[in-house]
Amino acid sequence: MNTKKTLFAAAAAFILLAAFPAYSNATNGGEKTAKAKETITPLTQSQLAVQYTGSNENGVRFNVQFENTGAQHFQLIIKNPEGDILYQGVFSDVHFSKTIQFLPEEDQLNPTFIIRAGKQEIRHSFAVNRKVVENVVVTKL
Repeated sequence: MNTKKTLFAAAAAFILLAAFPAYSNATNGGEKTAKAKETITPLTQSQLAVQYTGSNENGVRFNVQFENTGAQHFQLIIKNPEGDILYQGVFSDVHFSKTIQFLPEEDQLNPTFIIRAGKQEIRHSFAVNRKVVENVVVTKL
């Protein structure tokens, strides 16, 4: 009976040792395949267009367009001059277009629009001086 237990334990140990390296290699091969599918298309300045579209009492508007030729996931990040993130979103649209409106908190607005895909990024910065002029009507009594 001891011999059966010893043979069973030896067989189990052999199976575990033989299977463990095979499992390890299968996992590494799977990671290599997943990384190969994650190719990142190089970004160029010409892919990003940011336009100031105007302001009113509700805020300042910009239109952001990005031609995502690689159809990859990317982030749109908007920061102020201090580096604070004002907006952040993740997208994968091939022909991305979004209108962003900033609330009229200050007379001067200096946003930086960043498109980031992987470790690459492209930036567009703006300086907007906003002056509000009131319409005054004078009538004679």
